[in-house]
Amino acid sequence: MKVLIIGSGGREHALVSAVAENSSVEVVFCAPGNGGTHRENKCENINITKIDELLSFALENRIDITIVGSEEFLVQGIVDKFKENGLKILGPSHKAARLEGSKAYSKEFMKKYGIKTAAYEVFENANEATEYLKKCEYPIVIKADGLAAGKGVVICKDFTEAKTSINDFMVLDIFKGSGKKIVIEEFLDGVEASILSITDGKIILPFISSKDHKQIYDGDKGPNTGGMGAIAPNPYCNKKVLEEFQKQILEPTLVGIKQEALDYKGIIFFGIMITIKGVYLIEYNARLGDPETQAVLPLMKSDFMELVISAIEGELVNFDLEWKAGYSCCVIAASKGYPGSYNTGFEISQSSKLQGKLFLAGAKEEDNILRTAGGRVLGITAFAETLEGARDIAYADMKKIKFQGMYYRTDIGK
Repeated sequence: MKVLIIGSGGREHALVSAVAENSSVEVVFCAPGNGGTHRENKCENINITKIDELLSFALENRIDITIVGSEEFLVQGIVDKFKENGLKILGPSHKAARLEGSKAYSKEFMKKYGIKTAAYEVFENANEATEYLKKCEYPIVIKADGLAAGKGVVICKDFTEAKTSINDFMVLDIFKGSGKKIVIEEFLDGVEASILSITDGKIILPFISSKDHKQIYDGDKGPNTGGMGAIAPNPYCNKKVLEEFQKQILEPTLVGIKQEALDYKGIIFFGIMITIKGVYLIEYNARLGDPETQAVLPLMKSDFMELVISAIEGELVNFDLEWKAGYSCCVIAASKGYPGSYNTGFEISQSSKLQGKLFLAGAKEEDNILRTAGGRVLGITAFAETLEGARDIAYADMKKIKFQGMYYRTDIGK
């Protein structure tokens, strides 16, 4: 098999690593990839970032299966284009990808199908949104309707902060169109969990649970990032929580996918909040999470590529998805200044052999030297029988890595 993976982050490095383990896979092309995918077994990076060029490449090279890591391409309709040309691809259609691409659409979907979620209002006018704030209880959550690279959600502790966020999103347009429409949502107090899943449109198979750490500083302080680390499984996802998730979120979501005739053969990611009032759905993502993928995929005992094929062929009902025992912990190292402005081009060095697995993200290779090339530069995923053991290994490994301005949280999984 020839496989094409689209994206350039740590998630895609983890995907390349998992796909390459299948003995039937001859070559994995990663577009555009990064310094880590470049070094993976069977992988070739290709410098292509436009849908039409990706389609031409897939046709010319007779790609057997394409896996889309990046949400932007899904929302732009890459799956529809590939399928129209007879190519097999894992991902939701353009219509189905709106579950991630529009917060307003996804909230209406949740409401329509009786999925437990926070109370909300949608606004397209900044003045009307600001007036509404005067009636709100705080804290309140403000979300950009469109894609914002994981940074379009702000928890505002008072009116002043909320008004500033509305001005940033709707007037200053910091997300270049994605925040022109916003969702103002009730704040839910609890513990977040990520449940990555896969669907063939007939059933949804949930993966092992995980927990992302979104904020930049220890103690969940500071602005949201794309994710500063993840653990799996999530210790808060006990049997009761998972049963409630299944009945009140997963099952009605599947009903909605069928009723709306959404062409959905791909990943569906449930971001949930575990509260004293029960389990709520915060959001859908139409692709694997980053860094959750780096924590979850290495715990998968089943062959990932066989799982992908089963989803594309509509045969998930026959797939026995198995997981390894133990825990994983992924810690992300970022450039100084992230999620704001930061400098790149610094050499990445490693003093000794790692016990865990290094997944590169914002890093590129030049003349056999790895250099920083993004905000989130790399992640280390470690495994152990206990979560504490996995944390110890990940942090011991992180001390062996260096680059100028390197920053990471010290409390992932605590």
